[in-house]
Parts: sequence; structure tokens; C-alpha cells
Amino acid sequence: MNMSPRLRRRTTAALALTTALALTATACGDDGSGAAGDKGGEGSGKGEIVFWDNNTAVRHDVWQEIIKDFEKENPDIDVKYVGVPAENVQSKYDTAIQGGGLPDVGGVGAAMLAGIAAQDALEPLDDRVEKSALSGKLNSAMVDSVRAAGGGVDLYTVPTSASNGVLYYRTDLFKAAGLEAPTTWTKFYEAAEKLTDRDNNRFGYTIRGGEGSIAQALDAMYGQSGIGDFWDGDETTVNDPKNVAALKKYVALYKKATPSADLNNDFTKMVAQWDSGQIGMLSHNLGSYQDHVKALGEDKFRGLPNPTTDAGVRVQVSNPVDGLGLFKSSKKKKAAWKFIEFAASHESNSKWNESAGAIPANTEAAKDPWVKKSEPTKLAAEALNDGSLKIVQLPYYLPDWNTISKAENEPGFQKVLLGKMSAKDFLDSLAEQLNEAQAEWKKEHQ
Repeated sequence: MNMSPRLRRRTTAALALTTALALTATACGDDGSGAAGDKGGEGSGKGEIVFWDNNTAVRHDVWQEIIKDFEKENPDIDVKYVGVPAENVQSKYDTAIQGGGLPDVGGVGAAMLAGIAAQDALEPLDDRVEKSALSGKLNSAMVDSVRAAGGGVDLYTVPTSASNGVLYYRTDLFKAAGLEAPTTWTKFYEAAEKLTDRDNNRFGYTIRGGEGSIAQALDAMYGQSGIGDFWDGDETTVNDPKNVAALKKYVALYKKATPSADLNNDFTKMVAQWDSGQIGMLSHNLGSYQDHVKALGEDKFRGLPNPTTDAGVRVQVSNPVDGLGLFKSSKKKKAAWKFIEFAASHESNSKWNESAGAIPANTEAAKDPWVKKSEPTKLAAEALNDGSLKIVQLPYYLPDWNTISKAENEPGFQKVLLGKMSAKDFLDSLAEQLNEAQAEWKKEHQ
């Protein structure tokens, strides 16, 4: 029986709910405060609160520092840290929403915000921000981004950072090969070919084929086509002929100018591979900058914004703003809010973003000296502010966005890399799912 994408998602959700209910006894009281629908309470402002880090693989250490600072300043509050790998955090939240065990505070970025907010799991934060020391101190564009992702009315997460896409390249390898910096897509493809020497295990580029591959593919696709909008009326532009041609050219790099291991590489494997091998270029974001510094030193690589078209047009898909959400079921909201306010304050937000190499949401932190010293962060901030960059806003507001862009299409993208599916068929299928989700969202919000 052929099943529509919408029905498949609902069937998957039903199975997830069954599993969640079966795990309720394990989840409840284990590391959180309750399930969605529980209104929770303010509490005394003291005691233990539970915090879920939504990317423990790379941010564990800096969160430990911030928590230590917070507990020193607030001796009546203890923060229980629960690290969750980025690839598992969506399913962990979904399970806890249905079965219990939600934290008091959690990392909730824009990409997953709509799905969590739609389940009435998050506390609106506008009033709390307005009455706090954060009032007027948060980047307005990031606030607008997470507000839009949450449905366009309430603020459901306090933004902490933005991490724009970056093309990292090995300056030493480029110099040795007599290549110019990959500032245009034409120069990018020239370098990818010239730096590849498969017999000696050297490659011009590493492509992301595993978890998180869709966003990177979209970034490369729109960057080359120059299309600046995700929607044309009620229809998505992902399968526009220019995007189809761009994706076809991009995936043709696989195994020709990239390692074969790229098929299953998520960002951690891809970054480690680039840092340790003879690979010329890597597309990631600001978050891996410090990893490259540790592995290569500052003199062997640079990080640039997306290449431009030959006509000088620079297009980049929006990278989800990260943030901290307060869960409605928390029975210690007063203490939990103190932690969010502290984490988003000047000093803590600066410390976190310096570690991540990301753009701070706190406007005072964004002025700190390290931002100017970190070239990729500086260039990304300049591109955002000087009007030279077209940003394709991905539809994070769609509750199904995370599912569509991950579980439902990452296997399809791998088929494209392997030559088992055409770029056109892949993008036509993706467009059908997106148009269906958009139509349903518009119907519900009329």
C-alpha cells in the first residue's frame, strides 16, 4: 500500500507515543519535571533543576563552567546537567513530552522549536524577558527568528547564538597548488578537482552524507542557483530547475573529489576527518572553528562565508538560532528562569559563544574582543550586517520540518550520492512533502 508522507509521519508519531507510554515508568522522575499539559509551578527559587544540553558532544565542557559559575552565584540552586547528543535530542524531547520526564530547562533551537511548541510543552517567555536584565540586550534578528519558528506570536526560547555556514579551506594546500581562495563556486569546483589525488588519499572536499546532510545540501544548492526565497507563493523552490542542476553538480563530487566514507559522515566525523587528513575544503558552520584551531593552528586554514555566484550573488540558507527553553511542566520555574537569565547574560553568553565560535545573541557579548579576533565569526557577522548576503529562510515554523529534513529525506540523499536516485526525483519528492506541510500549516493558521 502506498502511504502519503503525511500519513507516514502520523503513523511514526503513533508508534513513538506507544513507545513513550511504555517507558513512562522509567522516564518519570528520572531526570525531569513532568509531561506536556502539566502546568507546573514557580517554586521557591531554590533546589535542584534539570538542564538538558542539546549538543553534549561538543559543548559539555563550557556548560560545566557556566553551571559552576551559576551555582557559585546562586548557592541555593543546583543544576543537574544531562547531556544529549544532537542527533537524539528531538526524539528524547518527544518521548518525554508524551510520557513524562521533561527537564526544567533545555536547549531548544529553532529547527525543533515548532514541533515542541505545537505540543504545548514550552512556557511563553516574553514577560519574563521584559522584566529581566535581558530586556533590550538580545539580538533582535535572533529574537525574530525564534519567534517566527515558534509560530510567530510568543517567544518560546531565549536565543543564545547563531552559527552561519562557513566554507573552511586549507590555506597551505591551496598555496602549494597555486589556487586562489574559493570565493566563488567556480573556484570551489576548480579547487575540489585540482586538490584531489585519490591514489595518495588526498581529496579536494568532504561532503556530509550522514545525519544533518539535508541542510548542508540545501545551502550548497541555493548558494549556486542564486535563488533567494524558499517559497514562490505556496510552492517551494527546492525543485526549481536551477536548484536541481546545482544539486546534481554538487553530489557529483562524491567519491570523485571526496572520500567514500562521506556517505555516512555526520558533522563530528566529517570535521575530525578534515582536521586529521589531507582534504582541501569543508562546509560546516562557525561551531567547528575552535576544533580546527586545535587541530591545525590558525595559520593553515581560513573560514569564509558561502562562495558567490560568478555574478557576485551570495546566497545562504538560514542556520537555526540556538536557544534555551523553559518547560511548562517545571515545578521550579523561578529557579529555572534564573539559570536561563544567567546563561544568556553578557559574561556567560560570551564564554559559550567564544567556545563555540558562534555569534552571540547577547548584544554586549557580541562586542567583546574575541569576536573580532575570530576571523570566520567576524566575516559572518559582517556578511549578515552589510547587506551582501541573501538568506533563504528555511520553514522552521512547520511542525514537520525537522522530520522532513532529517528522518524522511536523509536516506534519500544517500541514494542520490550513490547514483540510485536522480537529483530531480529527490527534490521533487522533498517539494511534495514540503508543499503538503505548508498547506496544512496555512489551513490551521487561517
